[in-house]
Amino acid sequence: MLITELELQNFRNYEKQKIEFNKNINIFYGDNAQGKTNIIEAVFISAFGKSFRTSREKELIKYNEQFSNINLKYKNKDRDGSIKIQIEDKKNIYVNSVKIKKLSELLGKINVVLFTPDDINILKNGPAQRRRFLDMMIGQIRPNYVYILNMYLKVLEQRNNYLKQLKDGITNDQMLEIWDEKLAQYANRIYLYRLEFINKIKERINDIHKNITENREEISIEYISDCEDIQYFIKKIKERRKIDIIKGYTTLGIHRDDFNVYINNNLVNIYGSQGQHRTAVLSLKMCELEIIKEEIGESPILLLDDFMSELDAKRRKNFLNNIDDTQVVITCTDEIKENFNKETLFYVNSGEIKTIKNI
Repeated sequence: MLITELELQNFRNYEKQKIEFNKNINIFYGDNAQGKTNIIEAVFISAFGKSFRTSREKELIKYNEQFSNINLKYKNKDRDGSIKIQIEDKKNIYVNSVKIKKLSELLGKINVVLFTPDDINILKNGPAQRRRFLDMMIGQIRPNYVYILNMYLKVLEQRNNYLKQLKDGITNDQMLEIWDEKLAQYANRIYLYRLEFINKIKERINDIHKNITENREEISIEYISDCEDIQYFIKKIKERRKIDIIKGYTTLGIHRDDFNVYINNNLVNIYGSQGQHRTAVLSLKMCELEIIKEEIGESPILLLDDFMSELDAKRRKNFLNNIDDTQVVITCTDEIKENFNKETLFYVNSGEIKTIKNI
């Protein structure tokens, strides 16, 4: 899977820019706040239909302009394709010049694995970021997962609204039986998807981590959920009904799932060093890359936003040695841009890009 061309119009700080990509490594370097991450963001939006940096789409439009366009061309093992994102008063998405009606129709057209400096906090911060990691990976290769997750979230919202009415004494709790049943059914289906992919990570992560750490560390992962059995979930949520009414929201469910990562049997988010956090997240991302490759039969596109600055030279080398036949888009500073082979260098300055070197 390859991106061949990206064309931007009024996107972030780019007025008009066209980029032709190398099939191997593409390095965008320059000072901070010049527009490097905007390239990564444009590719990500083409894959997911939304940004990883903001939920306010007007921020994507260049200052003092009325619209923004992203045009991306790609190749996969089956065909060439194109994706167009138009952002104005509303967002329109076109796949091969045909306007799509649902975001799920976009997912999987190009598959990407993103790594940003913020990903270092996947294990440090709360479970929401860990669930997001799973949801992004699964959603790309199982579009039905996104539909089921959205249905769960709609039922959850309805149940929460009903709980608030109960808290205020507006209604009785008879309807909760219906919401509990629906919630349990969707939760269990999501659980099975997540369990499948946690198991796929388990199969790979220790070998990957040993390669990165030169056999110095053992890593393992544990999935935590209350939704593995529908009847058990219904029983538990009924037991918590009074608490839910008092709080005015649902305190149990798939929206509270988590997973723990251990290095040498120690919980990383409590006992792990900064370096262990980095390498553990790196191992998770490499698992994501391998799982998507196995599922779709070709490598996804790897997006590394200022990621190399998070690793020392040795870890960078070990990481890159584990990547084969993968198109990589990297943003970095001038200091580390020469550490790669088979690359195209792009110099980014004030929303303009110049191709410096092709190899």
